[in-house]
Amino acid sequence: MHQVKIPAVGESITEGTLARWLVADGAIVTATTQLFELETDKISTAVEAGVAGKVTRKAKEGDTLPIHTVVAEIDPSVAGAPVTAAVAKPAEKAAELAPTAAPAGNSQALSPAVAKIVAETGVDPAKIAGTGKDGRLTKGDVLAAGQAKPAPVIPATVPPMVTPAPVGGVTRKKMTPLRQRIAQRLVQAQRTAAILTTFNEIDMSACMDLRKRFKEEFEKKQGIGLGFMSFFTAATIQALKKYPGVNSQIDGTDIVTPDGVHMGIAVGTEKGLVVPVLKNADKMGFADIEKAIRGYALKAKEGKLAIDDLQGGTFTITNGGTYGSLLSTPIINPPQSGILGMHAIKDRPIALNGQVVIRPMMYVALSYDHRIVDGAEAVGFLVRIKELLEAPERLILGL
Repeated sequence: MHQVKIPAVGESITEGTLARWLVADGAIVTATTQLFELETDKISTAVEAGVAGKVTRKAKEGDTLPIHTVVAEIDPSVAGAPVTAAVAKPAEKAAELAPTAAPAGNSQALSPAVAKIVAETGVDPAKIAGTGKDGRLTKGDVLAAGQAKPAPVIPATVPPMVTPAPVGGVTRKKMTPLRQRIAQRLVQAQRTAAILTTFNEIDMSACMDLRKRFKEEFEKKQGIGLGFMSFFTAATIQALKKYPGVNSQIDGTDIVTPDGVHMGIAVGTEKGLVVPVLKNADKMGFADIEKAIRGYALKAKEGKLAIDDLQGGTFTITNGGTYGSLLSTPIINPPQSGILGMHAIKDRPIALNGQVVIRPMMYVALSYDHRIVDGAEAVGFLVRIKELLEAPERLILGL
């Protein structure tokens, strides 16, 4: 019997959530059939069967399980049978959720819709007279019974907490496992790291002028557009070389500094934020950076990011400016010690050489772990990025 387990999904990840089964229990599958969707705090990915045979589920949707936990068994002895019921159909899932027998005291089974309302209201269907065909319970019967339920008695010694009823009703939607884990990780970062944020602003005139002058020529030669992310990535790499502490991590009582820069680039998806990593970004040119970022953005949009795409980051850049953000305080992606926040470019009046001029300005923010990075280093890091972007020829000349 072949055991299907929660796969190891990378450093610092010890568990995953079985978000959704993609096959029915008892299905005959091939080795490449996708069995279930696995969600962690970093990625949502489909796990394949590995061998052909008959599937027996050992875990439920929504279960959060340690790495290497067995979630299914596959019997290879029936591998020669025709592949069946590879994907669990909505009707099958409804049948799984709906009760198969009538509640005590009621001669009729509940429909899935009525059963859902019974679960939400907590009423006893055996005590409700059905007004539907053949005495079946209807949604109206259950809702009416739920409204007639007496309010719970609150002890006189405990003052009741009054929550005003929302006007116009509400929409309640369960958080996806991925979103729950993202929330947990963000709270973990706030609780376990001494996070501070420092700010600066950058005059983007020189970068915008350079990009405007060489954009078409760059695209013709390299086959990809020239964006601002390559400028920021290149500048950040140079700043990390000058201030390696920002590129380091804490491991127990040790400070671990990698030989290179593995740059995480935050990408927004429908399921949440993911951070694919440009491995050895310090060895990339502008074109390589642009192509890598474009490739990861496309894979994220199509849900094709692999676990390896998200591993090994030593620093992260996030660009809230794409959504119109003017200023924010980004949260560190553990176990990293720093994250750079980019923001929207806005024309603003500034003082320059004793004159008030209008320039395209961007606020930048560095959130850092004060346990490993001192304030002077953090400020110097942002100043270095500012110097490089306000005179981008420095990036080319290595100054």
